[in-house]
Amino acid sequence: MAAEFELLGPSDKPALLGLSDPTLQGLARKALEELGYKVHTVANHAEFLARFAQIQYQVVVLEELFNASTSLENRALTSLQSMPMAQRRAAVSLLFGRTFQTLHPMQAFQQSVHAVINTADTEKLGQIVAKVVADHALLYGIFRDAQLRLAQGK
Repeated sequence: MAAEFELLGPSDKPALLGLSDPTLQGLARKALEELGYKVHTVANHAEFLARFAQIQYQVVVLEELFNASTSLENRALTSLQSMPMAQRRAAVSLLFGRTFQTLHPMQAFQQSVHAVINTADTEKLGQIVAKVVADHALLYGIFRDAQLRLAQGK
């Protein structure tokens, strides 16, 4: 099998999907593509971790039970949760689950992600992603500007 390559340009907005449910995966892909993201889908934890290490994704969407029967078996999620904050901060991470209350800040904090989404709220996914990305840009935009000025000695 030949290696599959996809070129990403400076204006591309890459997004990574780690979803086991094909219906949820299709809805998430459609919502992200409508928002202008170039979507990469992975089938297992090893592929997720390899892709995440190679590309600086703007949005990462994971399912709590992605390729696992419990959240503790979800290596993609546990790896994401244990990454240093500087690495996690670069991408907006969204976590789907049946027990989450959509956009509940404390549940997101407990899971070390930017937002949690109940799987019943998939019809609003485009709006949710747009809101969370805008909030992330507002919060970390100031931080990134300060980092850049500091690096430039200004």
